[in-house]
Amino acid sequence: MIRVVIADDEAPAREKLQHWLSEQADMTVVGSAEDGFSASQCIDRCQPDVAFLDVQMPTLSGLQVAAQLEPSSAPLIVFVTAFDEHAVKAFDLNAVDYLLKPYDRERLARTVQRVRERIRTHQPGAAAVAIGREHSPVCDRLLVPDGERLQLIDAASIEWLQADDNYVHVHTAVRTYLVRRTLQDLLSQLGEQSFVRIHKSTAVNLGSIGSLTPLFKGDYEIHLNNGRILRLSRRYREALFARLGQ
Repeated sequence: MIRVVIADDEAPAREKLQHWLSEQADMTVVGSAEDGFSASQCIDRCQPDVAFLDVQMPTLSGLQVAAQLEPSSAPLIVFVTAFDEHAVKAFDLNAVDYLLKPYDRERLARTVQRVRERIRTHQPGAAAVAIGREHSPVCDRLLVPDGERLQLIDAASIEWLQADDNYVHVHTAVRTYLVRRTLQDLLSQLGEQSFVRIHKSTAVNLGSIGSLTPLFKGDYEIHLNNGRILRLSRRYREALFARLGQ
């Protein structure tokens, strides 16, 4: 049985899709959500094989939900929308299909068949998301685990990032969150206009830098506005200086 999650802020749209999917013998809807934040929680909780995501939803768009999925457990993605201008971004994220509203049973049946074929050929959503993140839209907000729930934080509130094997410590002025992602993956999502790597395991928000102090052999100390001192490796010095206009 193929497990499905539906996310759409319009109740009639959710109900229609759920009803038509129920007519497919091998499909079962295990969860639904009415906004992007709830969709992320629902996917994390239900672990579906495929998620039908409306592109335009409150809190997070369907594209942002897909871009923030954990690659090791990401489902296949089908985007659903009334607007065709998001199609390019959707397929950049390696979506299985892009359902344009209003669609009919016949069109949905073709989508379901594509899902079956993707599952049959063992092409999980994880690989699609991991590849597609390189082309995903930059996110100004980030979903992070916070106990039993997921917390939405502003990217601008992140002061620095510290890699720890397959995890990243996300440091804000208030607290630190632990995210199961690689540093490069997270930087790709947050956008390198605001963040820059200063060490193989560390990146910093450019807006958090207060001053720099030279050390020996080309290394520097970076003094953040919050008083913390980080090490700038010589390897990343030129890139940082270029970003700072030097």
